[in-house]
Amino acid sequence: MFEKSMNLQDKCKLKITVSQIFKRCMLVVTPLLSLVHIYSVTQQMRATPINTLNPQRTAMLVADFLKSGMVSRPADLRYRENLIFPLKLIEDAGSVQVGRSLQKAVEKPSKLKQLKEKFKKERFLICFKDTSTDLVLECAATGEDALRGWLVAAYAAEMAKSNDLCNSSRRDSIGFMKEVVLDDAYEKMENLFPSFVTGLKGKGWYTDLFLDGTGSRFAW
Repeated sequence: MFEKSMNLQDKCKLKITVSQIFKRCMLVVTPLLSLVHIYSVTQQMRATPINTLNPQRTAMLVADFLKSGMVSRPADLRYRENLIFPLKLIEDAGSVQVGRSLQKAVEKPSKLKQLKEKFKKERFLICFKDTSTDLVLECAATGEDALRGWLVAAYAAEMAKSNDLCNSSRRDSIGFMKEVVLDDAYEKMENLFPSFVTGLKGKGWYTDLFLDGTGSRFAW
């Protein structure tokens, strides 16, 4: 009887041990399977080039254009898109963030009045910060409007950084320097935008729409 009792105890302990091992294996295997699934889905999403403009694609297009003067194709960007952090700011494109509400982007009524006067012919407003730039679009803004605003912001950031390096003795903020060079940045955008948008259309990009998701837009 004693031996039978011991055998039963051993069998129970064995079952418990196997169960614990199985649970531990599942704790390891389940996350791995999830990662494999996520990777497969992202690869499928990237397999087909998308030719519509969203904040991340626009930033990459602007960055490439500023660096090389060339326009990338939809197929060139599909494997460069960050599907995990799509809203990550791209410094080479001016660290532009789009979609914030007008109230958050422009805190002072006097500043809003100034921006409305500055961009009265445009369907966007730009508000400079030291580490980023807010691009706020009008409700009726198209992809080309977003591209125009993005180029202005990127050129302003590039010029401000260059001026800051040349005048290292000054202690003006980068945001202030962007304001100083705004007119020059806008003029440069006006000169280069026709070739930029023509190149985009020639590479197959659809510029009539700008997909900013749930981002806020403004209306007067």
